[in-house]
Amino acid sequence: MPNTLEKTRKKILRKRGGVLDGLHQNSRDSQRLHTAQGRDERLEAIARSRRRRDKPIIARVTYFQEAVRQNDNKPLTLEAIQAKISEFVHQFDQEYETMKKARRAGRAPGPKEDMLKLRIATLQKEYQNGYYLPDLTNENNLQVLDRWDKSWTYLANLAWVKITTTGIVKPTLFPPQSN
Repeated sequence: MPNTLEKTRKKILRKRGGVLDGLHQNSRDSQRLHTAQGRDERLEAIARSRRRRDKPIIARVTYFQEAVRQNDNKPLTLEAIQAKISEFVHQFDQEYETMKKARRAGRAPGPKEDMLKLRIATLQKEYQNGYYLPDLTNENNLQVLDRWDKSWTYLANLAWVKITTTGIVKPTLFPPQSN
């Protein structure tokens, strides 16, 4: 959490002898406090958008971390990895179908249904072109993945690959590039 406002407030309190009540609305100190508060709000908004952007990758890695743990932290075969990818890609299909059936005939789909359809299509297209995930065939990488604590910075220690539906495995770098 940004703390510019607290630092600025402490400096002003120290300068004014511990009294902050007597600030004039347009004084320099008041302007400094206002600027610091605006900066803190901007930094918090940036951090919030970054967390929202990183959330899908973290959810993906969490899913594959659990898949590896179910396999006793042993490397997975390409077929098993592709089965897990397919399972992950089609995790929203049932929810989409129930929403589609619940909708009355002739009605336009709702925004949630549209978002699910878009998410499913995006995941399927990514799987066609190369699904981005940690390398689950490398023993050392699995040990690092097992110790992962759901932090974004720790993900750079993992080896990453892209796997297509045809079984082509290409090593890649972290973070994912929007190509």
